[in-house]
Amino acid sequence: MRRRADLCLEKVRFPANWSRLTPRVRRKYGPRMRDVAPSLLFCLMIGAATSYTSSASAEDIYSTPEQGGNSTEKDLIRRARRARDAGRWTEAHAAYKAAFEAADPPSSTEKERAEIAGELGLCELELRKYRDAAEHLAWSLDQRNILPLQLQLRFEAGQRKAAPHVATLYLSVDPPDAEVLIDGKPISAPARTYRLFLDPGQHMVRARLAGHEEAFASFDAQAGKPTTISLQVPRAAALGAPAKETSMRSSAPGAQASSSAEPSSTASKLRIAGAVVAGATMAAGGGLLIWSAYTEGELHDRATALRGADNDASRCAGPNAPRACSELRDLQEERDLLRTAGWVTLASGGAIGALTLVSLLVDRTSPSSDGVRVVPTVSGQRMGLMMAGVW
Repeated sequence: MRRRADLCLEKVRFPANWSRLTPRVRRKYGPRMRDVAPSLLFCLMIGAATSYTSSASAEDIYSTPEQGGNSTEKDLIRRARRARDAGRWTEAHAAYKAAFEAADPPSSTEKERAEIAGELGLCELELRKYRDAAEHLAWSLDQRNILPLQLQLRFEAGQRKAAPHVATLYLSVDPPDAEVLIDGKPISAPARTYRLFLDPGQHMVRARLAGHEEAFASFDAQAGKPTTISLQVPRAAALGAPAKETSMRSSAPGAQASSSAEPSSTASKLRIAGAVVAGATMAAGGGLLIWSAYTEGELHDRATALRGADNDASRCAGPNAPRACSELRDLQEERDLLRTAGWVTLASGGAIGALTLVSLLVDRTSPSSDGVRVVPTVSGQRMGLMMAGVW
């Protein structure tokens, strides 16, 4: 095209010595206006065609890879690519985000949505929005089989850069149709397993379902490290159930207690056993102490008889001490042993009784599913209590 423009200019080019020619020679050899005007018009037409072709070629660079999709989505992608190539990451992020939200299944293919999500993740990585970047890149790479190899490598490299800055939570929920909330905000549609990307720090995950008790867990998410949590959402125990239904359940062959009744029954049996053991241990400790006191009395009587009427306490100190002195020492050791065993046994029984009493008080003061729950939380940096529920 440039050669054609040069040829057009040659048609209207004047000689170098045109200013030294006489007016007669100029009229004889100079181009006439009727010849110059068509040449100039021809050159203008060629220039316009050339500029249009160059503009069209530039637009082809930013065109979408697929023919599908609406015009708004294509315009957003072209705008995002121009901004990305120019290093305007904020503008590129806004355009890719709008394109991703506009890329619904009826108007775009899975390949287009996967590519837009990956490019959006790379923009968020440049803007240091690591959690969003990891989420969009992972969503795109979940469909890697429909992406070109070059895009797969770019998105995988971006995901490796974002991984050290975010925490990954692998969550399983049963039943799978329970609603899951992270820090009070609901996440995507219900599923059995989730892979979630979170900012480092303390988080709480909750799962709730109508007719079930609420399940929750608190954890400390650390950057670059995965956390695995499994939540069971138990069915809520029916309140005020008819007596007829209860009797039918108990009389049915092979009937089993509900999952909520089994822990309660086991805990009651353990408390009864604990109370029995505590009582027996404390009784044994008291008996040993009584035996020790009886031995103490006998020891005093023998020592008094050994001293005699003159109250001589040095009879057992000499080398020729009577045999009664050795018996006295044995009786003294027996008294000390009985006293020590009695106090240890009594303290053990008291500890068992205290634990049984605390277990009973905690069980009776535990709130229902509609009340407030207090859960201890312990991490490497802090410890405390977490309250959750409705009040």
